[in-house]
Amino acid sequence: MCAPAEADEAYDFAGTGAHHVAVPRRSDPASVAALRAACADADLVHAHGLHAGLRAALALTGRRIPLVVTWHTRAQAAGARAHVLRVLERRVAKAATVVLGTSSDLVDRARGRGARDARLAPVALPAPRRGDGREDTDAEPVGPRHKIRAELGAVDRPLLLAVGTLDAHRGYDVLLDAAHSWSGLEPVPLLVVAGEGPLRAALQARVDAEGLPARLVGRREDVPELLAAADLVVLPSQWESRSLLAQEALHARVPLVATAVGGIPELVGDAAELVPYGDAEALADAVGRLLADDVRRRELRDKGAAQAATWPTEDETVTQVLSVYDELTQPLTSY
Repeated sequence: MCAPAEADEAYDFAGTGAHHVAVPRRSDPASVAALRAACADADLVHAHGLHAGLRAALALTGRRIPLVVTWHTRAQAAGARAHVLRVLERRVAKAATVVLGTSSDLVDRARGRGARDARLAPVALPAPRRGDGREDTDAEPVGPRHKIRAELGAVDRPLLLAVGTLDAHRGYDVLLDAAHSWSGLEPVPLLVVAGEGPLRAALQARVDAEGLPARLVGRREDVPELLAAADLVVLPSQWESRSLLAQEALHARVPLVATAVGGIPELVGDAAELVPYGDAEALADAVGRLLADDVRRRELRDKGAAQAATWPTEDETVTQVLSVYDELTQPLTSY
């Protein structure tokens, strides 16, 4: 497992039986040389993400070693940077023996960038954990709902939850536009946004200046507890693949309102309310209708649990990846 030293501290690769090789971060030119040395005796290399795929492709230049690259997401960029990213995508797609895309639109994107072999490979969301670290097969988030709601100031009002980095492509500007409409509801819902990012100051300035019923609570380590306390989850992104938040919401049986972008429709099916990206009015209307309709919320909870049951398990994810490894490392049979 080739990754920066701090990654091993976070994920304990060695604890799983893997051998961890510390390599510099992608901004360090020495990272390619370190990867080249680490892959010298490899039968196959699997890179995760565009930049890891590029460095692996450079490290394997001149070697006949199969390269698998998983595209978990796509970078958000505009202008000259978007052009550079397209060039990188083409370079990685053409260098890879197989590209695995976590959603169908990523598979199509890889093919459009010249991939010889691109396949759908949804990645499982690990089973929710209980407070003692064991898997919670009932997927019930941990923590007293009333305590979280009291902390956030939503004891007698609906609680709407959004989670993610505060970046432009997350659509939080549209979410705050929609919050103006919620101000006319009775009681007024509270929007809670968990996450940090470059737009924190700008978003907070809007909340303060416009008197919006919203709180930015920063990075949180208790997302399962926040989900347990929420009445609705909102996901207003410009693009998502297999959104972790969408998966967590459906597992937790919390109704979801999301934008119909990227891999979201494929992921959630009819188990969520989907709206166009950038349409604050449609987003506000969907939230308002759900808050007023107990029957529809119960229906979405049940549909969400049923949809989550169709997603691949961790064992199925591992089996699919191992089957690709076997395919690429089997010697050719002569006829």
